[in-house]
Amino acid sequence: MEVRKELQLNPVGDEVLALTAVVRPILSGVLYGLKHEIAAEAGGFENIKLKMLPRLYRPGDGDVGICFEYAVHDAMNNGDSRVLERISDAIKLCRIKTLAPRSILFGIEKTGAIQLIDTAKNILTDESRVLAGIQGQPAKLRPRLNILAAAFKRPTSRLALPWSIRGLWKADLFVGSINSQQWVGTSVKINPAQLEGAAGLRIGIVPIRAGRTDKIRLDEGKKLVICPLHHDQDFMQIFYEGWRIVQAFIEADAQVPKEVYLPRPIDREVCKILMERRDFPVVDVVDALRIFSQPELLETATDTVALEDLAGDPTISTMVAPISRLAD
Repeated sequence: MEVRKELQLNPVGDEVLALTAVVRPILSGVLYGLKHEIAAEAGGFENIKLKMLPRLYRPGDGDVGICFEYAVHDAMNNGDSRVLERISDAIKLCRIKTLAPRSILFGIEKTGAIQLIDTAKNILTDESRVLAGIQGQPAKLRPRLNILAAAFKRPTSRLALPWSIRGLWKADLFVGSINSQQWVGTSVKINPAQLEGAAGLRIGIVPIRAGRTDKIRLDEGKKLVICPLHHDQDFMQIFYEGWRIVQAFIEADAQVPKEVYLPRPIDREVCKILMERRDFPVVDVVDALRIFSQPELLETATDTVALEDLAGDPTISTMVAPISRLAD
């Protein structure tokens, strides 16, 4: 299979394009946040059309958090400097040196829908290590992926993990360097109050709180490097605007909402782009929107990596996202 690596060339220069870019991972988050059995009844995640989301989606308290995870992951791997620069500073405090940190979306969701997105087994190597922030040889990550996936639902599986990474199953992302194959478990929380430390987690990504410091710092109590993302005229503002657009679009039955819901013409323009594609599967729409997301912003390099089939593992074999969408 091919893994595409994208680096930012130019700053974001158009608000419609910036909103279209952030709407892509938000749509993915809404799609993969559906319960697995619901998606299966509709023909599987890869076959759910955009116009079906309003009928299948049931709003929940954790939805925005799931979409936030997807958006941070997508922003990192698409070279969004507003996120990449902050996380680069955070992983330096974890003693990882890289000019281009990457993200692996582990995606063990709390709704019961488990997806292994950007299949880690195709990005990691046999020598990949997860840095736990303690003395001693860092644990190898790749051989333990299946245990980490199982540990979320089966507490007894956690006993099979080294004590230094026993809480790593709580990770939302693995952030690190492809070159050195050093990675750190990362927790992504839309509500900073829900950020918790655990053995093996090293970074906590949260929105900046009003009146709080934006400094990237070590929280001694949680034993996490806290990485706040900026709001005003920055990533968090665009994310929340994109979230409102998707929610209004779904509420309007996959049509352009009334002006009272989205007063700004820019927001309705993004909905128009979506509405024109309502008869296509969500995964195809997300992929197609890439060319409307300021394509000149990115430089793409393609590597070929070996593809490993996870179907032999009963723990996650029915819960793995289609390989064609990996490492975007």
